[in-house]
Amino acid sequence: MLKRVTIKNFTVFAEANLEFAAGINVVVGENGTGKSHLLKAIYAVIAAGCEPKSATITQPTQSYLQKAYADKLVKVLRPDNLGRLARRKQGRERCEINLMFGQTQDNTALSLSTASKSEVVIETLPQQWQNKSPVFLPTKELLTLCPWFIGLYDNYHLKFEETWRDTCSLLLAPQLKGAREKQVAAMLKPLEQAMGGKVIVDEQGNFYLQVKGEGKLEMPLVAEGLRKFAMLAHLISTGTLLEQGYLFWDEPETTLNPKLIKVLAGVILELANNGIQVFVATHSLFLLRELEILAASKDYANVDKRFFGLQQTDDGVFVEQGTTLEDIGDITALEESLQQSDRYLAMSWH
Repeated sequence: MLKRVTIKNFTVFAEANLEFAAGINVVVGENGTGKSHLLKAIYAVIAAGCEPKSATITQPTQSYLQKAYADKLVKVLRPDNLGRLARRKQGRERCEINLMFGQTQDNTALSLSTASKSEVVIETLPQQWQNKSPVFLPTKELLTLCPWFIGLYDNYHLKFEETWRDTCSLLLAPQLKGAREKQVAAMLKPLEQAMGGKVIVDEQGNFYLQVKGEGKLEMPLVAEGLRKFAMLAHLISTGTLLEQGYLFWDEPETTLNPKLIKVLAGVILELANNGIQVFVATHSLFLLRELEILAASKDYANVDKRFFGLQQTDDGVFVEQGTTLEDIGDITALEESLQQSDRYLAMSWH
């Protein structure tokens, strides 16, 4: 479990100290306040700290992680060079990223400067590989990119975030059978009801939605919001998502109507209830309220939650945090939604 992240001079952040819940962590803010930057940086550091498949070393080393962290940060965040991740100020600045976990052997800290082109400095070296790897879901669905995207990404210089390649590789896992299949059936039920069918894959790795009484429908012909549900359903049905330790999801509500957002909120809480530490970036008041409503029910009484409000100031982005929405102050993106409701109600009286 990730317990805390401290950052200094990272992109739009001057300094921040974020303490996370074991269950759901929701980052809220206007566009440009660094929500995606924050999630991607944490994902990149955790992913780079996982044991490589072709490992010839038994534990992390300074030389290996220096390159691994640098490569992953650049491939995930896509700056022109590593030093561009350091906050822009007059003169040279050092960017610091420090991750603290439930197991202190996993703790890691790194730094880089505006002058850094391709190297990071390891301030704290983890003593073991990350035993739980992360999943990053972007705002776009990726099922229609499988399976061809991986080969294209690996063989050509493409300006796509590596999170897309990482997730596409996870989507290629086979579906579960037997006892484990029954274990995930309850989690899949609301997703399959919303989609009106089950996700299936042919021998070539192409995805379809199997609709009862209608046969299979090519995934590109399925509405984009439902394709996002299909992506999530497949990661659950293969057991892949439940085997990971962390889920990072950037604006999951994109392309979803309120009815589907309600289903989404329930699935997010169910994942947290099954031991996944969830990180969500959003500015959807509807999703936030639904998460709070469901989290207050007895089914999810044991799911810890934290909210993080990102506020733009003259000296970079400031982070407020707490266990409720009220703890994070006024977020303009949320206030606009509330004010629109007030304006509409006032209009209806005239």
